This record gives sequence, C-alpha cells and structure tokens, in this order.
Amino acid sequence: MKILFGIQGTGNGHISRAREIVPLLQQYGDVDLLISGTEAEVGLSQPLKYKFHGFSFVFGRRGGVDKWATFKRMNLWQLLRDVRTLPLKQYDLIINDFEPVSAWACKLQNIPSVSLSHQCSFISPNTPRPARWNYAEWLFKYYSPTTHHIGFHFDRYDDFIHTPVIRSEIRLMETSNKGHYSVYLPAYDDKTLVKHLSKINSVEWHIFSKRQKTPFKEGNVQICPVDNAKFNQSLASCEGLLTGGGFEGPAEALYLQKKVMMVPMTGQYEQRCNALAASRLGVPVITGINAVNIPLINHWVESSKHIEVNFPDETAQIVDRMVKQYALPQAALA
Repeated sequence: MKILFGIQGTGNGHISRAREIVPLLQQYGDVDLLISGTEAEVGLSQPLKYKFHGFSFVFGRRGGVDKWATFKRMNLWQLLRDVRTLPLKQYDLIINDFEPVSAWACKLQNIPSVSLSHQCSFISPNTPRPARWNYAEWLFKYYSPTTHHIGFHFDRYDDFIHTPVIRSEIRLMETSNKGHYSVYLPAYDDKTLVKHLSKINSVEWHIFSKRQKTPFKEGNVQICPVDNAKFNQSLASCEGLLTGGGFEGPAEALYLQKKVMMVPMTGQYEQRCNALAASRLGVPVITGINAVNIPLINHWVESSKHIEVNFPDETAQIVDRMVKQYALPQAALA
C-alpha cells in the first residue's frame, strides 16, 4: 500500500503528533511524508518526500501573529503551483493533518482524503468555541478540506472526536517535581517574558525560545533554545507549564499531571477555542503576559491544584480503523 501523509508545519503540535503516528502507518505500507509551512522547530525522524512553503502564520513578539511578516512570507502563486502539480494517483490512502497543499490537490483531482487532526474537530458544532462567530470558522472549513474526518480534542465532543494523541516518549517518561516552571510562549519576545516572570522570584522559570540560539540565565529565569529532548526533560521534572493556546503541549502536560496555565495568542481564534475547552477542565487562562496578569500567574504558582484527565492510548486502534475504512478498495491491506 502507498500512503501519503500531509502535515502542517506551522507550530510544533502537528509534527509532534506525526512522530507518534508515522511509525504506526508504516506497518501498513510505504509512507511518503509531506510538510508545508515554515514555523516549526522540531522535525521528523523519517525523510520527507515533499517539502512545500505552504501557507504559514508568523509568530509575533507581543503575544499575537505578526501580520506584516505573514504577508511578506506569503507566496500564493507557489502555493497554487504546488497544489496543481502534486502527483496523487499512486496513493491508496491520503491522510492530512491540517495541511493545505495535499488537501486542495485531492479536492481538485477528486481524490478522497482523511483529516487526522485537531482542527477537524471544529467541524462539529459541539466542540467548544466562543459564542460570537468568527471568520476563522472559514479556515476550519476551507483551509484544508477533506472528505473524511478523525479529530482530536481535550474531550470526546462528537462521535468522530478522540482524546489527544500522547506520544509514547511522554507516556513512558519518569516524572518528578523539582519545583521549576516550563514556559513555551513563542508569540512573546524573550525580554518581555524575562521582565515579567522574573517578578515572581519564588520559583525558577525555564523559557524555551524559538529566537535564542544559545542558553543564558537572568536571575531566576533560564532561557534555552527550543529542543525537543531538553523540553521534555524540563516538562517531566517541572511543577507546571505556562504555554499558549495550543493543543498538544497542554494535553501532554495535563497527562503528566502537571499544572497548566494557558495564554492564547491575541487574535488567534483557534487558540481561544482551545483555551475555552481547557478552562472547562479547570485550566486557568489569562489574556496576556503583562503587569496586570502577574498576580494571576503568581496565584497559579502558589496553588497546589492539579487536574485529573483520562487520555487513554488509542492511537494504534484509531490508525487501524482509519486504514481499513478509508484506504481505496484496490489496496491490499496488511
């Protein structure tokens, strides 16, 4: 069987999930990997068949998307060329994690595809979102359109939605509590984070930065370049995680029974939706890293409340059902 797996390269959550899913897919046949996007710091262990510029949002330095940098990096003509020229006829199964090139290529060539993503959970009206409608709902629907949907979220909001994919390296991790707090907030400048978090000097802060190339320390704040292994070590031994409104990172921290506080990016609707869903589990959410919210962060640090979640290991069964249900009839299943 020939399988194509298209993966979004904006942020690290998509690739982190793929690191768990790709080896499972390889049990059913040859897997070609496609990534589009420019904003991930982690990579896959397997070689890529296709690497496209895609359509990425660029993280800013003040808690939101850098709209001007996003516009300058945009290359719609290249995106259209990639969509029109991507060869798909040789594949028995095409899987998509919110990746627009392969999704639109499938649509134009009238080839079925399966969305295996967090974002496709928003196809369901039951998935938590703010009461006020936002144009980003169009992104959920049209950014990466597929014919079939298998979603992941913090809870089973619909019959096609599953709890998060927790990587094996996280499930097998030995945890401890050394009292520090891990921080991943790529939409904030390092100086802003140091300025505000250093005011809470009762604990150590480990900031993982997409902008810093060499580690350094200022008082009780340590800044480290983003590194998957070092971040995992910090997470395994921390008291809590201060992070954005993503999905995979908070899910893994909750699984490890770490305290979590979320800071959704300004103007990023999906992160607001994620934060709303997490808040219903009991996760505290703040609007930004600033002087006004320092007391809220300090209260979270002083709190001993931990949230219990149930994220069973179902990834292998989900992949097996997907392959058997959606692979084209001519494929010889393993």
